[in-house]
Amino acid sequence: MILLSEEETVMEVREVGRTRSAGYQFGIRRTFPVTQEEAWTYLLSPEGLRLWLGDLDNLDLTIKGTYRTKEGTSGEIRVAKPNEQLRLMWKRAEWDKPSTFQIRLLEAGEGRTTVAFHQEQLSGPQERENAKRRLEAAMTVLSAKFHSEEGAGHE
Repeated sequence: MILLSEEETVMEVREVGRTRSAGYQFGIRRTFPVTQEEAWTYLLSPEGLRLWLGDLDNLDLTIKGTYRTKEGTSGEIRVAKPNEQLRLMWKRAEWDKPSTFQIRLLEAGEGRTTVAFHQEQLSGPQERENAKRRLEAAMTVLSAKFHSEEGAGHE
C-alpha cells in the first residue's frame, strides 16, 4: 500500500478520445469548395452513404425511422435538418450498444462548406480507432471528389 502525504496529488491520466460523459469519441472536419446543398446531396447518395454509413441505397430521414445497411450496421434517425445536420444512432451488428453519429454542414463562405463528422458513445479505444480510420478515409474521398469537381469547372 502506498500512502501519499497531503501535499502530494494524484494526476488523472486521460486516454485520447475518452470523455467523462460520452465514452470514447472521434471527430473530424474539413472545408470543401461546395455548397451545403451539394455536400448534403452527395453524402446522402448511395455513393456518399457508402463512405460513412455503409452499403445502403437510400436513407429515410424520418425522425425515429430505422435503417440497416447490407453489412449489418443499423440505427435510428434522431435529427435531420436538410443541408445542415444529421444525427443518428449507429450500431455495428457485433456491438452491444449503439453509438451516436453526427454530420454537420457549416457554411464557410463563398460557396464553401465545412463537413464535420462526429461519433461518440464508442465503447473503447479500438472502436474509436476504427471510427477514426473510417472517417479519415471518408474525408480523403470527399476531398478528392470535391476538389476534382472544382478543377473540372464545378462552381
